[in-house]
Parts: sequence; structure tokens; C-alpha cells
Amino acid sequence: GTAALIWNEIIREKVTNFIMNQSKEQRILNFVLQNAVRGDPCSVVDAIDKYCSQKEWAMNVGNEKGLILDKTVEEANPSVALELGTYCGYSAVRISRLLKAGARLLTVEFNPEFAAIAKQMIEFAGVQDKVKLLEGPSEEIIPQLKKKYEVDTLDFVFLDHWKDRYTPDTILLQECNLLRKGSVLLADNVIFPGAPDFLNYVRKSPHFQCTNYPSHLEYMEVEDAMEKAVFLG
Repeated sequence: GTAALIWNEIIREKVTNFIMNQSKEQRILNFVLQNAVRGDPCSVVDAIDKYCSQKEWAMNVGNEKGLILDKTVEEANPSVALELGTYCGYSAVRISRLLKAGARLLTVEFNPEFAAIAKQMIEFAGVQDKVKLLEGPSEEIIPQLKKKYEVDTLDFVFLDHWKDRYTPDTILLQECNLLRKGSVLLADNVIFPGAPDFLNYVRKSPHFQCTNYPSHLEYMEVEDAMEKAVFLG
């Protein structure tokens, strides 16, 4: 798995970027703009999956784990959701298409280039009324959620950013009183690349009830899993 990632993420991508004079993320967006239906979030998700499974690997949650994400969102039925790690906007589009009327998703992206791509992706999918993209480090944005973004508590949180931020950001969500009894956290890539500190923290904490969903790394046969942690208060 690691060798395949190094090949896809570093060697192949850098060569292609140099030849085409654009980033992989821009190529994904261009493919969507040319092949998906404007205003149809399912079409956008399908187009990204097609590109990333057939042309260039990318770190979206992907369709296999996407079905776990869908089921968890539907069960949580959130009014206010938070995503940490927007990347190209794949999961933001995927989550937002399931939100009830009046619900909103706040999605946090540290990389300005990714944020610019995601903004276009979200608008093309027609879900910009449900999604607010917040640009910056999660550890700075989380403490601002209550006052600046008028969040009382979060019903659903999707962790899909830097794996070493999973635990400190979960603790930060607790310290900022952003979780209520029943708030659902879903963490991606807990096996590959892996988030052992996070698994250790939530599984040993009396404040969380955990469920593990074995799966595979997006667009690969590499073993991975998602971890659901329900906040017990």
C-alpha cells in the first residue's frame, strides 16, 4: 500500500504536473466540469470516483467508504455538521446531498489551493447554500465555531484531515463544548495510513461509544477502516 501511494502521490503525480503544467486537483475539477451535470451532486461524486479509479489516484473518501459515510450521515440526520479536511470537495458534496432542508455543513481546509478547487466543485454541484468552506488550520477554526459561525453544538463530525490532528481536534471539540450527547464522529483512514492515537483515545474514553467499519483504501485493495465514535456526554 505504501509503495503504491508513493508511486501515485509523488512520482507519477509530479511528472504529470510538470508535463501538463497543472495540479492533479485541477485535472480532477476539469474532468468534473466536462463530464458531470451542473447542479447534480450525485453526478459530481460519480465523475470524481470515475476519474480517481481510472486515471489518477486521489485521497477522496471514495465510493466504498462513501457508502459508510452516507449511512452514518443518514442515521445522524444532522442539522449542523463539520468536516475536517475538504480536499477537492468530494465528501462535502457527498454529505451535503443528504442533508435535510435548513441543515448546514462547515468544511475546513488548510491548503488554499485545495480550498479554491473545492469551492468551484461545491458550486458546480449546486450545494453551496448548504456548505460553508472555512480556510485555515483546524486548531484555529474549531475554537471560533461558537461565536464566529454561530454553532451551538455539532450533530456530526467527519475527520479526514491530517491523521495526527484527529486526537487533539477531538479533544478541542470537547473542550469547546461543541459536542452534545449523541454527537457522531466518523474518522476515515484509521488503518491506512492509520490513526492509532485516535483509536486508542476514543476507545478508552468513557465519553465515547465506538464502532469500527472495515473497508479498503479509496480506489485500492489496501485494507482500511472507518471508526464511528458517538459522544455519550
